[in-house]
Amino acid sequence: MEDMTTCQRPVGRKITPQRAEFRRWAKSAEIGMVTRAQLAVLAQNLTCTGLINGTESHLLLILINTAPADTFDTSGRPIVFKSNRQLAFEVGRSAGRVSRMLSKLFDLGLITMQDSGNYKRYPVRNSDGVITDGCGVDLRILVLRYGELTRLVKDIRAEKRATEAALRRYRGALRNIRCALAAVADVSATMRQRIADRVERISNYIGIAAKASNRMLRRATVLLEWSMDRLMRLDPRPQDQLGAGKTTCVPVENDMQKQTTPPYQSKRSSNVREGSAHVGQYSFPKASAASSSAFEETATLWRGSVSEREPQRQALIALKDVLRAAPALAELGCTPKSFQEFVRLTPMLCRFVGISEDARRGAVEAMGEQQAAVAVAVILEKANRQEVSSPGGYLRAMAERAAAGRLYLTRSVFGLAARRDLEQSTRMAGQT
Repeated sequence: MEDMTTCQRPVGRKITPQRAEFRRWAKSAEIGMVTRAQLAVLAQNLTCTGLINGTESHLLLILINTAPADTFDTSGRPIVFKSNRQLAFEVGRSAGRVSRMLSKLFDLGLITMQDSGNYKRYPVRNSDGVITDGCGVDLRILVLRYGELTRLVKDIRAEKRATEAALRRYRGALRNIRCALAAVADVSATMRQRIADRVERISNYIGIAAKASNRMLRRATVLLEWSMDRLMRLDPRPQDQLGAGKTTCVPVENDMQKQTTPPYQSKRSSNVREGSAHVGQYSFPKASAASSSAFEETATLWRGSVSEREPQRQALIALKDVLRAAPALAELGCTPKSFQEFVRLTPMLCRFVGISEDARRGAVEAMGEQQAAVAVAVILEKANRQEVSSPGGYLRAMAERAAAGRLYLTRSVFGLAARRDLEQSTRMAGQT
């Protein structure tokens, strides 16, 4: 005769290390610090954190309201002894669904559970009728974690409010710049199309604005507002007139970089003027990628000797010469009136051209804010001409040469200006 073995039913819920840890925490809770009303409010607010859904929040609220109010006082023990069938009736779900929801609340550390051998829930009382132990749903861990969960709810709500504010600001900035593009009449069609393309790229990158993060919305809003500011301040004159006037690097009151220089300043300035007078004699190489030796390839050497270790900060560059050498600035709507404004716009230019903030700070430390701004303008122009494949690496190499005293930024500026003059004269000769 065959031996008949009965399959014993597993006793209680599966115990994991995390659940055992939650049980240990529950025993160390100090009862009396939190009321039942406070826990009820917390259970309703936990849905905003995404930890639990509305049905699970309803079940947790029923458990909290089932425990008597005095069990949350000092020396109390808030344990619920309702069966899954009764809880299912009150929640409006099946008993199996309630069992699964209780397991999820257990895994999240919102409740702990102690099951008996026959799956019944009952209290164990002493001779005075006070509950000393029991098998049921224990809410002490929720009391223990009340402060932590309350801070989480506050943080989530603050982040949601910030995201909603960023969403409203982004939508307003996008609507404003699109209306401005349709209404502004003193901007060329090419410039309007470029700004419109930039706006569409930003809009496509964000996608569904309601699903974008707070950080993405704020960054997109900054770019849109910057584009709006540039659109409203665009110079209606043709770009060919932006560099009209004197091209020599002579001191100018507002658009000249002013710095304290040694006594041989006058000789240096005379070399600059002499070099700018012969700017049409520069030669230009083929386009190449960024390298540490490519900075002097845009122009031939000036007349006169320059010391190999002469500091770059001694070079004087007029802002109008920078704008004349880098027409890409005007194409972006960047026409600063002073070097101070130019320096403020440099971080935004770096984002457009693809230069990291770390590379920009390194350039500022090596050559100063104004020279770093000029270097970014040079890189922007060369990137627009597809002569630079890595703008960030190009700027880092320029910073290294500036730190070694071997960067001659003025040559690059006047070389680019001469190239533009040559291209304009060639076009005019071809038209005639």
